[in-house]
Amino acid sequence: MPATTQETISLSSTNVIIHPLVLLSVTDHASRSALGSRKRVVGVLLGQELNNGKTINAANSFAVPFEEDERDAKTWFLDHDYITGMMEMFKKVNAREKMVGWYHTGPRLRSSDLEINELMKRFIPRPVMVIVNPRQRDVGIPTDAYFAVEEIKDDGTATQKTFMHVPSTIEAEEAEEIGVEHLLRDIRDTTAVGTLSTRVSSQLSSLRGLQSRLLEIRDYLQAVVEGKLPVNHQIIYDLQDIFNLLPDLDKNSEAAKSFAVDNNDRLLVVYLSSLIRAVIALHGLINNRRENERGEEEASHSVTNGTTANGKEAAEDAKKDDAKDEKKD
Repeated sequence: MPATTQETISLSSTNVIIHPLVLLSVTDHASRSALGSRKRVVGVLLGQELNNGKTINAANSFAVPFEEDERDAKTWFLDHDYITGMMEMFKKVNAREKMVGWYHTGPRLRSSDLEINELMKRFIPRPVMVIVNPRQRDVGIPTDAYFAVEEIKDDGTATQKTFMHVPSTIEAEEAEEIGVEHLLRDIRDTTAVGTLSTRVSSQLSSLRGLQSRLLEIRDYLQAVVEGKLPVNHQIIYDLQDIFNLLPDLDKNSEAAKSFAVDNNDRLLVVYLSSLIRAVIALHGLINNRRENERGEEEASHSVTNGTTANGKEAAEDAKKDDAKDEKKD
C-alpha cells in the first residue's frame, strides 16, 4: 500500500487553471495534426506559478513535433530542441509567461507519459501534465491535471514513480470571455436558449456525467478489493469526504421529508400541466367541430338558395313563352 508523503500532501492542494486560449489552441492542434486519426498530439503549457506554487496558471501553449509507435509504447520521439527554440522566442514576446508543464490529447494516461515527463524536467523541475480531450462527449471539464510523484509503499519495497491527479479549473480573463462569447454566439442555436427542453437536456447530460463518475469510482473500489490496484489513502480520504457531504436519507430525517414534499410538488405541477393541455386540446376539438358544422350549414344554404333562384327563373321563362303563344293565336 502506498504511503502518503509530504510531497503528495502538498501537491494535493495544488490547483491548475486552464485558460480558454489553451483549449482552443489544443483543439486546433489536434484537428490539424491528427485529422481523420486517433493519434494524440503533444505541446507545452506556458504561464505562471502563483501562491508559492499552489496555483498553476496555464494561459498559453504551443505545439511540439511528436511521433510515437501505436504498437510499441516505448518507441516515441519528441523534438526537445524545438522546445528550446520556441521558449527563446516566447521569452522575447512575453517574459512573464514561462513553461509550467506540457499537455497531450490522451484521452487517458499512457505508459510513456512518465518518460516524456522526465524529458520535460530538463526545462522545469516540476512540470504539470494536463490531458485535454478535444473529443469529449460527456458534460464536464475536458481537462485532467497530474503531477509525477514517488510512490512509497508500506511494505518497504522499492519506490516507483506514478502520476497523482490534482484538481483543474477553467478560468478566463475579461478579454477571453468576450472572445469565447462571440464564438458561442456563432455556433449556438439562440432560439433554443432558455426553453424547457434545453434545461431538461442539460440536466440529463449532467446526470449522465455523474453516472459515469460513479461507475469509475465503483470500478476503482472493485479493483482495489480484488487486489488489482494498490490502496491509495488519498483517494479513500477524498471519497470519504464526498460521502460526508451526502444528506441523511433516513425515512424520518428532515431531508427525506423535504425531498418527499418537493417531489410531490413537482408531480402536482406535472399533473396540472397535463390536465391543462388536455382541456385546451378538448376545447380546440370542440371549436373545430363547431366551425365544421357552421361551414356545412352555410354550404347547404347556398345550395338551397341557388336551386330556388333557378326555379323562379324557369317559371318566369315559362310564363313569357305562354304569353307569346297567346298573342300568336
